[in-house]
Formats: sequence, structure tokens, C-alpha cells
Amino acid sequence: MASKDNAALEAMIEEHLAVPFTTTVLGVEATVRKVELAADSIVAVCARGRHRQRIDLLDLPLPTPAPDGAAWIDAYRHWAGR
Repeated sequence: MASKDNAALEAMIEEHLAVPFTTTVLGVEATVRKVELAADSIVAVCARGRHRQRIDLLDLPLPTPAPDGAAWIDAYRHWAGR
């Protein structure tokens, strides 16, 4: 993935995705605080208490209903071929 394309997609996701939102990661509830660019991917910065974890946005399970702006994650997934 070209980092220029990632940066453009990350900017759109950051602008349109309603954060924070809560989801479940590995059976544990966590709050997605923001999205950011990391190397060759876009990651969600998840928090639970004092703990923080970056999770590849394409691996992040979305809650039901999905947060506003989640269509941009779907667009990113489609662009990445996943």
C-alpha cells in the first residue's frame, strides 16, 4: 500500500468516523479513541482503563450498529482488497 494513499484514506476516516466508540476485542470491551497512520496501515487506538493498544483498522471488529462514518472503513477494506 502506498503511504500517500493511506494518508488520504486515514484523513477521510479521521474526519468522518465518530469516535470514541466501544467495541469488543478478543472478548474484552475496549474504546476506540482515534485512528492514525502507522507504517503501511491505518490503526485504531483502543483503550481499556490505562492500557492502550493499536489494532490494524482492517482487523478491528465493529460494533452493531456501526458508528457513523464506518462506511469509510468499508471503503478502506475494499481498496485494500480485504
